[in-house]
Amino acid sequence: QVQLVESGGGLVQAGGSLRLSCAASGRIFSISAMGWYRQAPGKERELVALIDSGGSINYKDSVKGRFTISRDNAKNTVYLQMNSLKPEDTAVYYCNMVQIRNYWGQGTQVTVSS
Repeated sequence: QVQLVESGGGLVQAGGSLRLSCAASGRIFSISAMGWYRQAPGKERELVALIDSGGSINYKDSVKGRFTISRDNAKNTVYLQMNSLKPEDTAVYYCNMVQIRNYWGQGTQVTVSS
């Protein structure tokens, strides 16, 4: 079994910053990629940022230059530094890990007030 535990969500004013963390534990043997998705009310879940085992990174266009994903392989942890937050960034953010299949965290709420 694999568990993903997220932390760092909350309420912030527009222009502010938050840092999300996600730690993976359990049967970890070969992680292909880790990243973050988000889902706003009434919308589909979408990719925010993903980093693969080789260090290649993919960002959603609207967060480029504002969000930074990083990964600590020794700790099986992925981070998402979110700066210059906008109200449209408001969503539940889900940690994702790919190891043979997809694993998901429980989600953490990020609310950006205008």
